[in-house]
Amino acid sequence: MCTSRSELADLFSAFRPLFTRPTYARAQTLLEGALLSLGCRTVAAALRVSGLEDHPRFESYHRVLSRASWSAHQASRILLLLLVAAFAPTGTLLFVVDDMIERRWGPRIKPRGIYRDPVRSSRGHFVKTSGLRWVCVMLVVQVPWSGRVWALPVLSVLAPSQRYCAERGRRHKTIVRCARQMILQLCRWLPGRQITVLTDVGYAGQQLLSAVCPRVTVVGQLRLDSALYDFPPPRTPGKRGPQRKKGDRQPSLKERLLDPKTEWKRVRGTFWYGEREVELDIATGLSVWYHAGAPAVRIRWVLVRDPHGKREVRAYFSTDLSMDAVEILRHYIRRWSVEVTFEEARRHLGIETQRQWSDLAITRTTPCLLGVFSITALLADRLQARGLLRVRSAAWYEKPMPTFSDALASVRRHLWEARNTSHSRSDGEDEVFPAPLFRCLIETLAYAA
Repeated sequence: MCTSRSELADLFSAFRPLFTRPTYARAQTLLEGALLSLGCRTVAAALRVSGLEDHPRFESYHRVLSRASWSAHQASRILLLLLVAAFAPTGTLLFVVDDMIERRWGPRIKPRGIYRDPVRSSRGHFVKTSGLRWVCVMLVVQVPWSGRVWALPVLSVLAPSQRYCAERGRRHKTIVRCARQMILQLCRWLPGRQITVLTDVGYAGQQLLSAVCPRVTVVGQLRLDSALYDFPPPRTPGKRGPQRKKGDRQPSLKERLLDPKTEWKRVRGTFWYGEREVELDIATGLSVWYHAGAPAVRIRWVLVRDPHGKREVRAYFSTDLSMDAVEILRHYIRRWSVEVTFEEARRHLGIETQRQWSDLAITRTTPCLLGVFSITALLADRLQARGLLRVRSAAWYEKPMPTFSDALASVRRHLWEARNTSHSRSDGEDEVFPAPLFRCLIETLAYAA
């Protein structure tokens, strides 16, 4: 168990109201174990790395996830407020909504389904996998000491398979419906803050936009064959009947791409990874996005093409009609940081290695591990303020700025040093441990997968 007062203990104290006193201590131990564990992120691994492998009541730590009464929903709210206070105290908040497939097998994992594996599939190669689908909302921020944009998980919800819902007589909740509820929850948690939400083409639909647009701005990707219309004409005084939703049909974006009359603007900037400047041709306009049976949504669309023909033509939109076309593009490319978060969570935090089987533990474990990613960022930010955040480099590789692996390694060093200090003897008769060997072992453990 945690016997030292570390930055982790200070940070985790914000979550104290969620737990009873015994559960709070065990939850803090599991969190520290998740940060220090190597390989599988199981409760047993967390207990071993915490020195509790001989604890006679080890099952009480398993019950933190499988039985204890605490709200993961409220834990997400506390985590969100901590992240906003640390990285985005002012200005517009930028969030991204995306889903992740957690590859899991076994008959006891009831909500699992068969999905397309986005990591192993490509346009010409389709791979199916058994697993759990999670819809995640992440806060997108520019981390000052990293020099990059990070997507920090704040809220993750399990979207059970359609088969699971049918077997239990429940109405299946689509990922779009989950995203709508999660976005509206953000608005309730952050009253008075301007919010922009980034989505991909799978979430960009009129049902979602019409529900959230009065409260947030949505920036997303648009299909080239989407039905676009003029704004409806003003209502004629004295005319009876409902107000028109749309005006005349506009050319589709695919038609505008081939139309020589389309006005293109050449821009140059860093729009992709690697911070390399590229040239792009941009066309933009205002339209009503509508199809029968769905609400009409007013958008600013942006059509982007590569003048050299090396990149695929893409279209984007914003529900804020006053947003500049280049700003829309710069906002959307920040959405790609979510893929980095998913990959780092799999590689360094053991996503897909946990072994819980009870329904409650399944719905808690993955959101908690994704939350550990955000907690690592918060701890690293505190260590940076104290000058304790280090960057791993070598003669053949000069790394100018810290990455997530450096942040996690610095957090591990801090936790180990805090534990070592708390157990140091005060009589000065400690054994001398060679400093170079000690540093070598620390480095090896800190960067182990």
